[in-house]
Amino acid sequence: MNRVGTGYDVHAFAEPGAGRALVLGGVEIPHDRGLAGHSDADVLAHAITDALLGAAGLEDIGHYFPDTDERYRDADSIELLREVGKMVGDGWRLANVDAVVVCERPKIRDHRTRMRERLAGALGVEPSQVGVRGTTTERLGFTGRGEGIAAQAVCLLEGAG
Repeated sequence: MNRVGTGYDVHAFAEPGAGRALVLGGVEIPHDRGLAGHSDADVLAHAITDALLGAAGLEDIGHYFPDTDERYRDADSIELLREVGKMVGDGWRLANVDAVVVCERPKIRDHRTRMRERLAGALGVEPSQVGVRGTTTERLGFTGRGEGIAAQAVCLLEGAG
């Protein structure tokens, strides 16, 4: 049996001077502002996490790592993804995950290989099983105005038995 899951996340950019690093797919990317959030605000890791949870028929990311719990303040989202990968791994095998990051800046292409490696490492799969792309909204909407970044992901789980 196969199961498909989708995930979506969005975070606004933090205020200038807030001291937040921009982290996408577990990679710190040089940029003038990071994303605001309770954890490290890694929208790409969060979208993939929710896709995995959805495919496995589990609750969403906020159920397992609530933003009301101080244990997850500034949490490394790659570690949260690793935890979810272990949860999902009981009975399921990840066939692949495909994700897109939506923003005008920064450009994703220069960081895609490292993102795929970090995400694959957290999930215990080969980088070839993790797709990461970037796109813009042609300067439309909140991402187009440079107010934040969004990410969407889809994954395929195969029954391990």
